[in-house]
Amino acid sequence: MVTINDIAKKAGVAKSTVSRYLNKGSVSAETRSKIEKIIDETGYTPNTFARSLKAQKTHMLGVIIPRLNSASTNEVLEGIDERARMLGYQLVITNSDQDTDREFENISMLARQKVEGVIMFAREVTEDQVLAVQKTQTPFLFIGQKAPGINSMIHQDYEAGQKMGTYALESGHRHFLYVGVPESDQAVGVDRKQGFLDTVGSVKGNIIETVETDFSRTAAYQKALTFIPKTEASYIVCATDNIAIAVLKAAKDLGYDVPEDFSLSGFGGYETTAYVSPTITTISYPYRQMGYEAVEKLLQLVSGEAVPEVIDMPNELVINQSTKPFEKK
Repeated sequence: MVTINDIAKKAGVAKSTVSRYLNKGSVSAETRSKIEKIIDETGYTPNTFARSLKAQKTHMLGVIIPRLNSASTNEVLEGIDERARMLGYQLVITNSDQDTDREFENISMLARQKVEGVIMFAREVTEDQVLAVQKTQTPFLFIGQKAPGINSMIHQDYEAGQKMGTYALESGHRHFLYVGVPESDQAVGVDRKQGFLDTVGSVKGNIIETVETDFSRTAAYQKALTFIPKTEASYIVCATDNIAIAVLKAAKDLGYDVPEDFSLSGFGGYETTAYVSPTITTISYPYRQMGYEAVEKLLQLVSGEAVPEVIDMPNELVINQSTKPFEKK
């Protein structure tokens, strides 16, 4: 492999002269021409990482994701990747696999890699996690959860729950079953659920049931096989689209018809909701746009610009075939 030393020897100049040329420093026209010719002949590619370290700019951004099998995470990543490439940055993506120890390892490792900033998909926020982030002295932007003293970009999850609850009430439903996830996840496990429950609970006489599963389709499917036969709810709302898809499959396997036997909806706006039958009513989130804007906000933090501590992203109700107005049987 051709090195900067090889280029210097062939050009008959000092290594520092070649380095100055590569970093766009002052070099005579004759020397510049000579170095360029040798680079063309040898196919030399500068070590941009080493050069950027010397200049204290790596043009690298770190990303910490909680798991690999998340549709929403993948969409946000697409936006992050697109915008980062447009702005000349490379990504170092790490997976915590929903393990707290691995999450701390990734925070520390990215800081050692001298990335200029980190976008972190936060599952939950703890005091130890906040301290670990602050200790790195690296600009961080959390996605999905709020954290004291750390810039965050979040979805309007409580408002999304309200939106779905309002739609369900306006459709005439009065008996609800909410399929949630653990409350360690503030955004999905608490805010989203509470927005829905507060809205449908505001009407006297409504019946509200809740069950809990996790983000896994398999776990949600197995859970649904047990709760569907027991409930008389006319409307089942799920904390995510993946859970809704699992409930839909369980309903079909049990011989139920959606939406004739009960309406069903989720949250997320995942592409897969349009490729099942019936298509699933959902709240659509701007995941790709969130990734795009996350890069821009992080780079503003890197450059020392003022950025709001919490940035809210909007959402939209998408009515599909899995819900219908309530009809007494």
